[in-house]
Amino acid sequence: MSVAVPDVLDAAKDADVLIFVIPHQFIKRICQPLVGNLKPSTVGISLIKGFDTKEGGGFTLISYLIRDQLNIPVSVLMGANLAGEVADEKFCETTIGCRDIQVGRMYRDLIQTDYFRVVVVDDVEAVEVCGALKNIVASGAGFVDGLGYGDNTKAAIIRLGLMEMIKFCEVFYPGSKLGTFFESCGVADLITTCYGGRNRRVAEAFVRSGKSIEELEKEMLNGQKLQGPYTAAEVNFMLKTKNMEDRFPLFTAIHQICLGDLTPAAMIDCIRNHPEHIGLPLRELGMTEHS
Repeated sequence: MSVAVPDVLDAAKDADVLIFVIPHQFIKRICQPLVGNLKPSTVGISLIKGFDTKEGGGFTLISYLIRDQLNIPVSVLMGANLAGEVADEKFCETTIGCRDIQVGRMYRDLIQTDYFRVVVVDDVEAVEVCGALKNIVASGAGFVDGLGYGDNTKAAIIRLGLMEMIKFCEVFYPGSKLGTFFESCGVADLITTCYGGRNRRVAEAFVRSGKSIEELEKEMLNGQKLQGPYTAAEVNFMLKTKNMEDRFPLFTAIHQICLGDLTPAAMIDCIRNHPEHIGLPLRELGMTEHS
């Protein structure tokens, strides 16, 4: 039986496993009461999509933020797991990134069901990055839906978005593995989110209604937070500081459309003029396959 405990310290102080599932904007506030108050053997797993940016253009993964703040090992879970379908017990897969084999098996045994298949890989950073960046791409998919384009155009968004996700990992987390992008956290989650996720739905409404992202978030999401535009802003903050915006033209265009600096129609120009040089084979990017 599950019991709701309103005080985070009371809920977590004797826990063996902590599962973090909140909008990433609130993670520091949630973790603060737990500092120094957990069992030494406690481990954590994060389902949170996004980055934590720092002054000066630096950034960190949310799993790193939790790990460093609480001094516990933190794994990640990402995948093609639309909440409504999971709640309806429709079959789906997910990916857990965990470096400790025994802990990874524990997570799999704890989480896996007949309708929720878990695959564990050790490429933690790439798993988490995929979970964050796919929401940006889904916003782009929503823009082209709002403009009235079809599945061919959306396929181009998905393809170019995957290329930029791979390039992002190559730049910021070299050594990421080819196989990770073909797990549920990678291409599967990207496709699902670009067709069925809330980031796509809100982005489509943004084009059709002329309302702001903030207005639509309040009207359409019943208290849920929209991760795509926020993550696009965080990524752009990093890229702009490092003079890398031109290396990630799709991410950059989506951010600028969210801000209103570009019209949604600019999405098509971005696809048409996207430089193919970032689409190098993974072996040329210094990335390796799963063994």
